Amino acid sequence: MMDELVTKAVEAVLSGKSAYCKFLSANDSGETGGHQSGILISKTAKDMLYTAQELRENHILKKTGTIKWQDDFSTNCTFTWYESKNELRITGFGRGFELLRPEYTGALFVLIKESEESYYGYLFNTDEDIQEFLDSFGLTPAETNRPIELDRVDPELMEKQAIDTFIGGLKVDFPTSQEMSSAARLIQYQVYLNRHLILADPDTMLLKWTEEEYRLFRAIEHARYGETVAKGFASVDDFIALANQVLNRRKSRAGKSLEHHLAAIFDENKIEYAPQATTEGNKKPDFLFPSEVAYHDMTFAIDKLCTLAAKTTCKDRWRQILNEADRLRDENKYLCTMQQGISAAQMDEMQAEKVILVVPKPYITAYPKDRRDRIWTVGRFVDYIKEIEGIT
Repeated sequence: MMDELVTKAVEAVLSGKSAYCKFLSANDSGETGGHQSGILISKTAKDMLYTAQELRENHILKKTGTIKWQDDFSTNCTFTWYESKNELRITGFGRGFELLRPEYTGALFVLIKESEESYYGYLFNTDEDIQEFLDSFGLTPAETNRPIELDRVDPELMEKQAIDTFIGGLKVDFPTSQEMSSAARLIQYQVYLNRHLILADPDTMLLKWTEEEYRLFRAIEHARYGETVAKGFASVDDFIALANQVLNRRKSRAGKSLEHHLAAIFDENKIEYAPQATTEGNKKPDFLFPSEVAYHDMTFAIDKLCTLAAKTTCKDRWRQILNEADRLRDENKYLCTMQQGISAAQMDEMQAEKVILVVPKPYITAYPKDRRDRIWTVGRFVDYIKEIEGIT
């Protein structure tokens, strides 16, 4: 398990504006007994501390700020750029600064920029801590004494940090299904920089969100129940009570997750829709396009109306959607599902009832080969709705 201080440093690097690391030399730590004070920083980090204009206009450039050390205490600091020496130094920590002593020679120093005046500083002085930090960013000792390149960070590490940050900020045991789905999408955007896929490839995006939400949910479960499970149960009744609580929450989340993610796709594509709109009686299709008002306007063209049902699985429940909108009784009915395959006979029944399956593209290969051409991808459905709504 990663040391707590290393974890905090990694989190700070990932959330900060920029970061730098180096091994402290004997001069830095004061071991040589020279008059030097402070830490010599590679000139490769000067852009992290100064603007190009500042460097251009000053031969000796000083800047003050604060450094919070070891996530514990803060000191003032001065950054000085000497153009003639082509060197950069950090000083001003105060006399007898406890982290610059001979025993820290060879320690790994990490500097993280939070703002122009505010920084974090960490010193790791054991082989285990140093290796853990370097491994987190895919660095070898030879690749220090320079800014840390975040594009080299293992995405799985960044994802774990993002999940841990989300869980740490929760004020309740479990967030609502909508909050969970939204958090999963944000983590995907932050870690994998893939928001553009909502427009370019909504099928892939839907699967990535769904998988991310599952990982997020399981992480919350572990945080909430892991210790209880590890300790064991006083009775079978206690075990069953917790198991039922976990299973019921899982079922509840899965049922709404698909709807939340589809809504996000429609929003990004500027599609007009009404979720859970009332048609006739108490019927409420999951999505009604373009609106409930349009549906009840008898002068609004039927070929410009559409419903979409969202069901994680549809093997037995697909018939529930047949009578959700009387005006569209004789029109195609669309059903988006994460079901990976159903029988040819069921697909024939669906076709007879004018039900068109909408399935993430990678899942279509799980369906009978000679009937796959009947299935729409999520992208095709989005394009169809944009066409009938006149969205270019």
